[in-house]
Amino acid sequence: MIYLDYSATTPIGFEVLDTYNKTSKDFFGNPNSLHELGVKSKNLMNSATKQIAEILNVNVSEITYTSGATMSNNLALIGAAMHHHKRGKHIIVSKLEHPSIYAICDYLESLGFEISYVNNDEEGLIDFEDLKNLMREDTILVSIGAVNSELGIRQPLKMIRQIIKKENPNTIFHSDMTQAIGKVSISMHDVDLATFTAHKIYGPKGIGVLYKSNNVEISPILFGSGKTNMLNPGTPAVPLIVALSKALRLATTDIEKRERFIERLNLKVVDALKKYNGVMINKTKYSIPHILNISLRNIKAETFLHALEEFEVYISSNTACSSATLSSSVMAVYNDKVRASSTLRISLSHLTTTDEINKFISYFDQIYRKLSGLHN
Repeated sequence: MIYLDYSATTPIGFEVLDTYNKTSKDFFGNPNSLHELGVKSKNLMNSATKQIAEILNVNVSEITYTSGATMSNNLALIGAAMHHHKRGKHIIVSKLEHPSIYAICDYLESLGFEISYVNNDEEGLIDFEDLKNLMREDTILVSIGAVNSELGIRQPLKMIRQIIKKENPNTIFHSDMTQAIGKVSISMHDVDLATFTAHKIYGPKGIGVLYKSNNVEISPILFGSGKTNMLNPGTPAVPLIVALSKALRLATTDIEKRERFIERLNLKVVDALKKYNGVMINKTKYSIPHILNISLRNIKAETFLHALEEFEVYISSNTACSSATLSSSVMAVYNDKVRASSTLRISLSHLTTTDEINKFISYFDQIYRKLSGLHN
């Protein structure tokens, strides 16, 4: 098997799974309970939270656990909108967001909020002038992803924050960091709200994080009992939290070294695929090496994906969470419907081997020759 869909999800690390299993067995007490087993679980959870806070260089009180990035995004955007709606109802998002962000925006629009979509340049970077012009006195929230999930385009969050705060110091800046955490070095201090999930960094599914600066307020969107998490009440998933802590620590170790290795793999694939006339490489100078997007002329992406599957090679069409026929991200950067209608995403990892890449290139060549021959 050759797995090249790491941006959709990652296999759980052995050490992380071991941590999860041990915690499930030995710390099953409800951390909201006052008895010894509950206190034991709560102490372990607090220790894991402290480690996460240290890795992210934030305060423990700024971390909220969720079920994943989609829930974190809902809590961030809807929570901020509900809390600040009396001050304004204007929200700005980019055209390079994950589908979950757009679904939330559609919901907020139905409640009377106004959504503006900021343009990007030909390299995929946010158009600073357009952002500046869109900012208003009633702009309560801006949401711009740190790394795009389809093209891997990385945004300069610090510069974007400076523009936002200069135009309106009260505007909250949120970033979906799901494709950035564990791949590139990033600072939570560039934003007010940030979201990510464990299963993208070799952690378990079902646990995510909302970072909320102590300087901003949002309203809860869920209500219940449990004092450990006012924004997401209920019984905390201690084994998942402890496993997340381990996964985050491992994912952020040797991050630059891993990035250099993945860059070499990325260039190897690009060099091999750019020789085909019917293959377009969707990559800008701001794309991180972990994500490589291509478009196929005259071949359906889904057909190619399933042909690779016969060789036990696994990649994505668009993002795993999108069923759209057109890639919104490719459209935003290239403004080309043909290019956006048949895209494939190859996502790499430090676990990917050179041998796997060589085999992928060989299988790609066999399939491409066969399928493109059907149209000659």
